[in-house]
Amino acid sequence: MPIRITALTDPAPPSGSHRSAWLASDAGGSPLGSAFLRVFTREGQDHLAELELDVHPAERRNGVGSLLFEAAVAAAREADRRSVIAQAEAGSAGDHFLRAKGLRKVLTLTYVRLPLAKADTQALHRSVGQPHPGYRLISWEGTVPDELAETFAASRRAMDDMPMDDTDFGTVVWDVDRVRSVAAAVAARGDLLHTVAAFDESTATIAGFTELVVPGDGTGDGQHYGTGVLPEHRRHGLGAWMKAASILHARETHPGLAGLLTDTADSNTHMRHINDALGYEPTHTSVEYQLDL
Repeated sequence: MPIRITALTDPAPPSGSHRSAWLASDAGGSPLGSAFLRVFTREGQDHLAELELDVHPAERRNGVGSLLFEAAVAAAREADRRSVIAQAEAGSAGDHFLRAKGLRKVLTLTYVRLPLAKADTQALHRSVGQPHPGYRLISWEGTVPDELAETFAASRRAMDDMPMDDTDFGTVVWDVDRVRSVAAAVAARGDLLHTVAAFDESTATIAGFTELVVPGDGTGDGQHYGTGVLPEHRRHGLGAWMKAASILHARETHPGLAGLLTDTADSNTHMRHINDALGYEPTHTSVEYQLDL
C-alpha cells in the first residue's frame, strides 16, 4: 500500500517553540497517522525537540509510523537539536514502538487523580490552618498581580531541580513576560487558573507556589500545573500546605468539579508522598524516551 507523507504548517505556533506536523495518508487520501515535532526555542531548552506520533490501530505494522518517525527526526536534525523526547503509556503500542526505534528510557511518570468527592475537607482545613511561622498563604486567580509579578517569576526556579532522571530537559527560564503569557494562554482557551503561594514575611517574597487549572465550566477534572518550593525554604512543610489549600479551594469553589489530576516522576519521592497523603489515586504510568542526535 503506497503511503504519502504530507508536511503541514502550524497556523498558531505556541510561544517559546515552533511545531512541524506530518500527515500520513493512503492513495485515496484517507488519513493513517500523524506526527508533531515541537522544537523548543527559548534559552535553556534550545537543544530540545518533543515528538508526538500516532497511527490508527488498523494501520500499525505497515510502515506508517516509521515513515512519520523518519520525517520528524530528519527535521530535528535539520533544526540542530541535540535531543528528541517522546512519551507513551507504559506497555502500549507506542511504548514498544519507541523502544524498537532505539530510543532509551529516561523517565517514568506516575499519573494520579484525586476524586474530590472523597477529599477529606476536615483534614484539609486542619492542614491549611496549621501555623507555619514566618510564612502565610496568598492566592490569586488568573494573571499574577503586578506587585507580585517579579517575586513570582523568581520563585519559578523552585522547579529547576525537579527530578527528571536522565532526561536532557534543560532549564526552563522564567521571567515576568513568560508568567503572564502562560496565564493568558489558559484564559484564552476558557480555563481558570488558580495559584496558591507561600509568602515569606521576612523578605516579602514568594517562597513556593502551586498552580491548578480548572475547566471554564467548573466540571470534569482540574489539572495541577506545577508545585515547587525554593531550596532555601524547604523542609518546612510548605508544599503540602499549599497543595491542601489548592484542593480545598477547588472543592469549595467548584462543586461540579469531579477530580484533580497530576503526574510525578517516580524518583520524586517527596511529592509522591504528599500526593499519597492527600488521597490521590494512581491511574496509569507513562514512560519518557529520548533519542540522542
